[in-house]
Amino acid sequence: MKTATRLGKKSLLAAVLGLLGLAVQPVSAEERAKDLFGAEKLPTATAAQSIGFYSKGCFAGGVAIPMDGPTWQVMRPSRNRRWGHPAMIALIEKLSRDAAADGWPGLLIGDISQPRGGPMMTGHASHQIGLDADIWLTPMPGRTMTRAQRESMSATLMVDEKTHLVKDALWTPQHTALLKRAASYPEVERILVNPGIKKKLCDTVRGDRSWLRKIRPFWGHDYHFHMRIGCQPGSPNCKAQEATPDDDGCGKPLAWWFTEEPWRPNKNPDAPKARDVMTMANLPKECRAVLDAPGPDSAEAATYHGGAVPVAVAAPEPEATPQPAATASGGDDLPGAANAFAATPRMGAPVPRPRPPAN
Repeated sequence: MKTATRLGKKSLLAAVLGLLGLAVQPVSAEERAKDLFGAEKLPTATAAQSIGFYSKGCFAGGVAIPMDGPTWQVMRPSRNRRWGHPAMIALIEKLSRDAAADGWPGLLIGDISQPRGGPMMTGHASHQIGLDADIWLTPMPGRTMTRAQRESMSATLMVDEKTHLVKDALWTPQHTALLKRAASYPEVERILVNPGIKKKLCDTVRGDRSWLRKIRPFWGHDYHFHMRIGCQPGSPNCKAQEATPDDDGCGKPLAWWFTEEPWRPNKNPDAPKARDVMTMANLPKECRAVLDAPGPDSAEAATYHGGAVPVAVAAPEPEATPQPAATASGGDDLPGAANAFAATPRMGAPVPRPRPPAN
């Protein structure tokens, strides 16, 4: 009897300890958002909607651009990042046709977004709501590339990493025309390029310079440009980005990029990136429903095939009246004969004043 009692007490004690053990066990970390969104192979079969901000959000109702078109080819297909808001995909196709009419051989399309957006496993901080797209500055070859070639082909680096200036032997008037065409669309709010490319445009573009305000310098972007459109109708939870300044952006803000400060080594290179620690709790609550929503039967069922009719090409702009050559004392002035494929002048960006010492 005593033995049975002792066994009963031990069993009760074990049960209590077990319950206590469950109570003190740490709650397992929530799964990273990039793992969840990176695992999605297809978009939602719902209405198109961008949710959140470019670097913290997701989107529904995405469509894919076809792997091949008459004026484009998709690069790095294994990443499965050829998805975007329908407005973005339609605009990329329009750009490819308009650029071809301007003389560009065709677009090589880099990353747009994952099927349902969200943070990516590698690479970008943005591209999360289907409104960003990377376009290579390498012209499309005159042949349809194989999948293996699209995975392995290297892009052309347009900027010298030491001087941060454009490699003049590689720059052509078609590069400038391509960027101008992309900036001409009212949907496009900004285009990110390497600071050297921005400087090249600032130093050489003549005539209408209003479109330069959309061309924004940023790290990287030396082999492609990043085209971003604004929040689209039907997306009440999309958060807009601050508007670009009204000026051409060729003054002191650009000059900062040609000082030592932007290129100093990262003081904390091992710090985790936002995408590596972001969980669903960090994203808008609507993104959980995006993950749970049903998808189409196949990628082909959600592939955009519109826009087959060529877009009418606008009449060419009249040539700007030649300007008199600048005097030697002109700080930012350049000879009127300067053009977008001449050697980049070294005098384009003024040097900013030294920063005041910290208090």
